[in-house]
Amino acid sequence: MASAPLVASAADMAPDAMIKQLSDEVLNTLKTDQAIRSGDVSKITSYVDSVVMPNVDFRRMMASAVGPKWRTATAAQQQQLQDEFKKLMVNTYAGALHQVSDQTISVKPVRMQAGDKEVVVRSEILGRGDPIQLDYRLQKTPGQGMGWKIYNLNVMGIWMVETYRNQFQEELNKPGGSPQTLIDSIAARNKANAGKK
Repeated sequence: MASAPLVASAADMAPDAMIKQLSDEVLNTLKTDQAIRSGDVSKITSYVDSVVMPNVDFRRMMASAVGPKWRTATAAQQQQLQDEFKKLMVNTYAGALHQVSDQTISVKPVRMQAGDKEVVVRSEILGRGDPIQLDYRLQKTPGQGMGWKIYNLNVMGIWMVETYRNQFQEELNKPGGSPQTLIDSIAARNKANAGKK
């Protein structure tokens, strides 16, 4: 329940303050939780669900990555796409987590005008070697659970949604390509990744 204060207060926080708090919490957990450090996928998934996902507009992220065919997917297919994509991301990053040791994060003050609904928060991971650029695109969400939510992530100059959009378009543009064939393709990658562990 350590994430409760973060989720509860996110509505009142500036976007850069929210990213700083979330980043510090994640880094501290990576440094101290041995199961997560060792790549325990079920523990990582549970942590991502409880701490990270409440701060991410995952639906917008997926809709952008899938492109126009997102609108042709049924509600059940949209949910399956989100579930399989989340597994893919967790598996992708699980292997790198044991390398986190003495890193810290530097979040740069955000430049925004009053009333801005979308912002970019820039940060760097500092430790051994060169700093790693990590930027976030966030949007202000209205209504219940309002606050700033991440909808894209830039690691060292590469925006995640655009990278996955290129991969997904290849699958969707194949003869017979559809939201279901994309779900099947991501699920197969996840199964293959799980088999490597």
